[in-house]
Amino acid sequence: MSEKTLDCSDLDAYMGKPIAPARMKEPLHNNDFRRWVQAMHYPNLLHYDHDFAAEGRYGRLVAPQSFAVATDDGHGAGPACVGFIPDSHLIFGGDEWWFYGPKIFAGDEITNEKIPFDYSIKDTSFAGPTCFQRGDNNYYNQNGDYIAKQRSTSIRYRRDLAVEMGSAAATEDPRWTDAELQELEKKKYEYVKMMHDLGHGKRYWDDVNVGDELPVRVIGPHSIASLATEWRAYLFTIWGGTHRPGMDMAAFGFTEEFAGHENDPVMERDNPELTDGAYFGPSRGHLFPEWAQRIGMPRGYGYGASMGAWILDYLAGWAGEWGQVVYVKSSYRGPAFTGDATFMTASVTEKSVDEEKRNVVKVEYKMTDQIGTVMATAKAAIELPKR
Repeated sequence: MSEKTLDCSDLDAYMGKPIAPARMKEPLHNNDFRRWVQAMHYPNLLHYDHDFAAEGRYGRLVAPQSFAVATDDGHGAGPACVGFIPDSHLIFGGDEWWFYGPKIFAGDEITNEKIPFDYSIKDTSFAGPTCFQRGDNNYYNQNGDYIAKQRSTSIRYRRDLAVEMGSAAATEDPRWTDAELQELEKKKYEYVKMMHDLGHGKRYWDDVNVGDELPVRVIGPHSIASLATEWRAYLFTIWGGTHRPGMDMAAFGFTEEFAGHENDPVMERDNPELTDGAYFGPSRGHLFPEWAQRIGMPRGYGYGASMGAWILDYLAGWAGEWGQVVYVKSSYRGPAFTGDATFMTASVTEKSVDEEKRNVVKVEYKMTDQIGTVMATAKAAIELPKR
């Protein structure tokens, strides 16, 4: 058995030092928002239906709160993946978001200021010694308005140890009967109908009580097709979509077959297909089961940044267009695997007026698969209007 050690000695040199910011090449378009909510399975009319949005609070389409991460050049993971860890790979471990009020509209140009924050090393059953590294993403628009801060957690581990310690038992997708799939579609629509019923109305803080349960939200079953659709909704995955920082993935410790040329501006002009991380780089395990098993995953699996978006969308959809998520801290325990469905629930745990005089409700959230395996948990604060 391999010696279970993880060399993180190079990371200290990067903590607290800003790295190249993510910069878009062109202003945002309404179709960027439409592509995003379609990929994230979030049918909120406010973000894709021109006529509905025109009658609402903003008089036009507005991006969902989850969209900020789509303007980054790497899922928000950049500042949480600096420093060399030999023979390593990365998966998402969670996100912490603070939202400051400004919304994102067509015509905006978003810049993400990225600063590595900290790291710690813990022993896990997944890969032995594992590095939990955090980094901050600060999202601003062209006017300098501070939109949001995202503190991402990456889980960096030795690829060989994950393969050695991992279980390959669940390599086959579960099978669903036609009746089960029809029942899933009915359950999905319950959450959609909740948004339709609220429409442009207000969910008042006064009417919410501690112990209230949010409606269940269902996504899935996930597939290679749905994961590929999600991938393409991130602007940096599109040829020429962002100014490329020229990241050297091998310098972070990714092995040759996973390093690839993602975010390589020179290769993008020469042979752009080789810059696509989903096919030739660090994200190829998501879409190709063979490559998933080379990093300790049994089969194709979803993106951590998408899980974070599902959580934000779930909470924001319940809050309605007159409310907003002001804070959420999410912890990811396992990804969404192909063939599985995802179920989201949450309950109200507290009502208060915060230090900024906002009327907020606090909720506790859980994400599970169809057999009850916990995929993620979160705690959030949601601002609601008062009568």
